[in-house]
Amino acid sequence: MAETPVVPRRPFPVRSFIWSIALVSAGSGGLYLAWDLVIQPRKQMEGLLREKDEKIAAQVTKIGELEKEKAKLQTYLKLLKYTERRARIEVLHQEKDGEGRLINTLRFREIQPDGTPIGQTRDLQLAGEEIYIDTLVIKFEDHFIEHGDPLKGKALLLFRRIFSNKVAPDEGYKLDKEYEAPEVFAVRTAPTEFERELWKKFWDVANDEALQKKHGVRAAHGQAAYSRLQPNKVYHLILRSTGETIIPPPTDPGRPASGRPREDAAQP
Repeated sequence: MAETPVVPRRPFPVRSFIWSIALVSAGSGGLYLAWDLVIQPRKQMEGLLREKDEKIAAQVTKIGELEKEKAKLQTYLKLLKYTERRARIEVLHQEKDGEGRLINTLRFREIQPDGTPIGQTRDLQLAGEEIYIDTLVIKFEDHFIEHGDPLKGKALLLFRRIFSNKVAPDEGYKLDKEYEAPEVFAVRTAPTEFERELWKKFWDVANDEALQKKHGVRAAHGQAAYSRLQPNKVYHLILRSTGETIIPPPTDPGRPASGRPREDAAQP
């Protein structure tokens, strides 16, 4: 009986096994180090950056809100500053036309109480012996403004038109431009959105009696002060928040309504 040959058993690759374990351990260690030293710190940094971006966005929003509030307060400050408005009307020239009508060349300019000019000078021509200045005073109540609004109980003063006993109001000259802030309230910079919207609301109410009732505007005094024109004289118009419109007796050029010469006035 033949003997089965004995196949020698291969020795267990201890060395290779050890190296494999070493390689796996090294790889695992490398992954752990990559997570610990690179991935995790990067995620933390991304989280911090997100937080900072969110804080910056919140601060930008807050700054925008503060800027709007600042613009609102600045607008209110300008409105509350004036309890009266004044204008200077100078009769530059008078002559009669072919129909015998008296034609007046006038120079209109708004002024501060101390006589300092405001805005642009306007030269106008009107026929007639008497001039009329149409004014409007709007007083604000709760329905028109927000609760706690600083405009409550205050008044908005408008110069509307200048006309004469020979020129109808609708055919006269408009003074304050509708839907814009009058020059006395205007600033050198462009008006803010809040200011534009506020003046639009003012003019809507000024031009619509139904809106005046709807918004609870307590009084919208519209009246036309007048005076007979004399050649080479200066007339001063005073509009007060009470609704009172005054045209004192005329003066000579270079003298204020009180009759005292102003140091900076041009000499005739």
